[in-house]
Amino acid sequence: MDPVRNPYAPGAGQRPPELAGRDAQLAAFDVVLERVVRGRPERSVVLLGLRGVGKTVLLGAMRSAAVRARWGTGKLEARPDAPLRDVLAAALHQAVRELGLPPGERADHALGVVKAFAQHGTERPGSRRPRNLGITAPAVVGRADSGDIEIDLVELFTDLGGIAAETGTGLAVFCDEMQDLRPDDVAALCAAVHEVCQARAPVVVVGAGLPHLPGVLAAAKSYSERLFRYVLVDRLDRAAADAALVRPAAEEGAQFTPEALDALYETTGGYPYFVQAYGKAVWDVAPASPVSLADVAVAAPEAEADLAVGFFGSRFDRATPGEREYLHAMAELEQATASDAHDGSVATGEVARHLGRRPQSLSPARDALVKKGLVYASARGRIAFTVPHFGRYLRERP
Repeated sequence: MDPVRNPYAPGAGQRPPELAGRDAQLAAFDVVLERVVRGRPERSVVLLGLRGVGKTVLLGAMRSAAVRARWGTGKLEARPDAPLRDVLAAALHQAVRELGLPPGERADHALGVVKAFAQHGTERPGSRRPRNLGITAPAVVGRADSGDIEIDLVELFTDLGGIAAETGTGLAVFCDEMQDLRPDDVAALCAAVHEVCQARAPVVVVGAGLPHLPGVLAAAKSYSERLFRYVLVDRLDRAAADAALVRPAAEEGAQFTPEALDALYETTGGYPYFVQAYGKAVWDVAPASPVSLADVAVAAPEAEADLAVGFFGSRFDRATPGEREYLHAMAELEQATASDAHDGSVATGEVARHLGRRPQSLSPARDALVKKGLVYASARGRIAFTVPHFGRYLRERP
């Protein structure tokens, strides 16, 4: 079939043509937006899931919903090497601009407090200050300018929330890779969310991160489990996975046979990124509609080769030889004990026994893999891959 008309989109954070299986989450978020604007008590939202399940895509769809509701929105991606102040200031500058405040004292105050927040950080020695983000309004003195991230973020959210309330809308901050925030920044963000919740200010934080993110938040503030509504973003069920393939194809006048859909679901496991990757490969090799089981068989090696380089291999290549040894041990144990844990996790003690090493000697490799985002602690004493099917990939390579 014509590759130019191929509708599938296996890209990082790229919205697929059919956002299947996420209607319930989006509908629930619409309710959150409406309740917050009306001054009703509501929690911020955290999306949890493995890599490749569509958290970033869903985060973007929620932001689009906030924009349609005329909220001011800003998005940031957390990084371990970047203080929250740096990336959040730019996101909030955008959010204030989206509020569309008329020129005047309130607009100047909103922009001025963001400018003060951006300029007065002390979290990083040698940080390039001051920053003004292109804001011409003067920095507000005495608000969000103490240099203490927790104090400043509380004041910033309080001031901006009050201004948003005057417009009859709200302010939403969307934070991807939230587990990568530094501990002090996590604590400050939780404190600020707590403050605006108590004040019923129309400010919502929507985060997305790996499954261990609730533990990161709880370690920063003991009350964090009551601040956020945790939403598990998992693989698609059969109906949604079929819809993600069938509906875009139908828009281009193409179809799939039932046998082809059976094979694709078995192969992809319903993980959205894999659905898009295999859909794209099958479309390109199929000579004509309908896409058949034989077409899936021909396309599978091409899809697997693409995933091996761009999805799995790029992550594996970041590991040192010692870390790769740890990953391979996890993969072998995952297969041997597949029925023991629904999340695919393995006991860290078993990894040590499998390698014939003392657990303490493997701690540096395990901690490095966690920091690189390749594994996460699914529970005390257990470790799991952050990427679905990563164990299978490792078992198939030398």
